[in-house]
Amino acid sequence: MNRFRFPILMLVVALAFVLTACDESAHAEGDGHAHDEPAESADHDHGDGHGDDDGHGHDEPEADATTIPAETAERSGIVVAPVGPGVIQQTLRLPGVIEVRQGAMARVSARFPGAIREVAVQVGDSVRAGQRLATVESNASLSTYSLTTPIGGVVMRRDAEAGSLAGEAPLFEVADLSKVWVDLHVFGRDAQRVRVGAEVRVERIADGTTATAAIGQVLPATDVDSQSLTARAVLDNADGLWRPGMAVQADVSIGTTEAALRVPLGALQRMEGREVVFVRKGDTYTATPVTLGVRDADFVEIKDGVELGDDVVVEQSFLVKADIAKAGAEHEH
Repeated sequence: MNRFRFPILMLVVALAFVLTACDESAHAEGDGHAHDEPAESADHDHGDGHGDDDGHGHDEPEADATTIPAETAERSGIVVAPVGPGVIQQTLRLPGVIEVRQGAMARVSARFPGAIREVAVQVGDSVRAGQRLATVESNASLSTYSLTTPIGGVVMRRDAEAGSLAGEAPLFEVADLSKVWVDLHVFGRDAQRVRVGAEVRVERIADGTTATAAIGQVLPATDVDSQSLTARAVLDNADGLWRPGMAVQADVSIGTTEAALRVPLGALQRMEGREVVFVRKGDTYTATPVTLGVRDADFVEIKDGVELGDDVVVEQSFLVKADIAKAGAEHEH
């Protein structure tokens, strides 16, 4: 039986060698396939990512532009005008207050001491010159007399009550407010730039109402507390809307600048932290960043960003801004 053991052993070893060789060949083929597939996939992904994005980008409109048909723009009130040269008024903005004019205030006192029998007016009432304000009974004669105002205007103050005594102190203050002073506070070196006759655009801080006037005086004395000078203008107040004590701010004209390019302030919008105007070419409106120079109440100088003759939106520019923002949001979505 020992004579058969060696041939059988050799046969088992040979069979094991053959099986091992086949297994290594299959493993090698499997590795090759596994490495080839990711390479092919990477090539495919690279082509999809860049090829599709580039093609898609060329087909889309610019992110800072929008198309508005002419009829739609007209219905929306969008107005376009060419950029051109013009004058910019240099102004100085000053704080101020409305005051009663000197000589336009009457303080009314009793002619003779006595008891106040009747009061005929209230604070805020309009009165005419010679109108009765109160009736007083004289202590000396025990006769009554009328206390009248020497000027027409508005009753600003009343310190009289029926039954109280009238002495030397004023009982009424009446002010003529048909014209008022605008006292503007001028600080430091600005005092040398404000001249008598300069045009002033006054604005009520409370509601933005404006009116125009001219500097009539620059007072000689400096205010001790604020170290400011007072530039004074006379403002027409026929409607009575400018009231004493009211805070205002004013733009005082101090010169002019000849601007090579200017646009109305209404043309400006702010987008992504930049000042822009909307330039129209055909039906396309593009947000164009601009560099600004001096400005006044109506116009601003353009230093860079647009050229002479460019058509720029000057009215309803916020509608164009909103349309561009909407288009950008849809693009991101």
